Amino acid sequence: MALVRRERILILAKTYPSPSAKHVETSCVAGICENGSMRRLYPVPFRMIEQDQQFKKWQWIEVGVEKAPADHRPESHRVDIGSLKVAEKVTTQDKWAQRREWIDKMPTFTSFDEIQRACKDEQMSIALLRPKQVLGLEIKDARSKDWTADEKEKLMRAQMQGDLFSEAQAKQQVKELRKVPYDFYYSYVFDTPQGEQRCTHKIVDWEAGALFWHVFREHGPTGWKEKFRAKLEEDLIKKDLMFLMGNQHRFQDQWLIISLIYPPKQALVDTRQGSLF
Repeated sequence: MALVRRERILILAKTYPSPSAKHVETSCVAGICENGSMRRLYPVPFRMIEQDQQFKKWQWIEVGVEKAPADHRPESHRVDIGSLKVAEKVTTQDKWAQRREWIDKMPTFTSFDEIQRACKDEQMSIALLRPKQVLGLEIKDARSKDWTADEKEKLMRAQMQGDLFSEAQAKQQVKELRKVPYDFYYSYVFDTPQGEQRCTHKIVDWEAGALFWHVFREHGPTGWKEKFRAKLEEDLIKKDLMFLMGNQHRFQDQWLIISLIYPPKQALVDTRQGSLF
């Protein structure tokens, strides 16, 4: 890949791979540049996005990028993985003060309808959604408990993009990647001129997949759901939970929650002047 330019990008999303027969993208790494532009990055091999490896959410990276020629969504860029350098993290100190600076720079909406209009009018494909209320979590059985032969083939091809791996290495990577046998969805409401509207979207944040495997190991097949719900349906909903939404290349009317962003709620400040008399 020819190095077109080098950018500093704050990583905001790493999704768990979920290929399907409907050509759903294999995985997504997304972030925000120093100038506030959003970025979707590929190809990024699994070893670069796994929990506790290489780079994490809320960490800066420096990498060579070029606009993706086959993906016309403005945020989509190819990366030169060989040029990638991991830089500093943005911490949660002072009640997420540093992170809030970057949250405030993202394209932000309170209505999913508005996101769809921005996609139609401006080809926007990554946006932050602040739902009026998160209603709860749905857990459904995945269509298959393990990767199908077709999914394994797509995962292997994704690993081999840009000659990152040999076929043997790619097969080994796919073999080690466990499929999450459940799908997770958040239901929420937002306001429209016609009143409240309810919507449900699938969560594909890598953190959710990693949390599943952690509680499954700790609590087994009968106890994991309680612990998983305690985190996503109790702890996160009590915070200022937001969804970083991303659509799909081939089906741009289909959107996923690619990252959960959950700063603590800010106290409301009453700015009214009190009367002395």
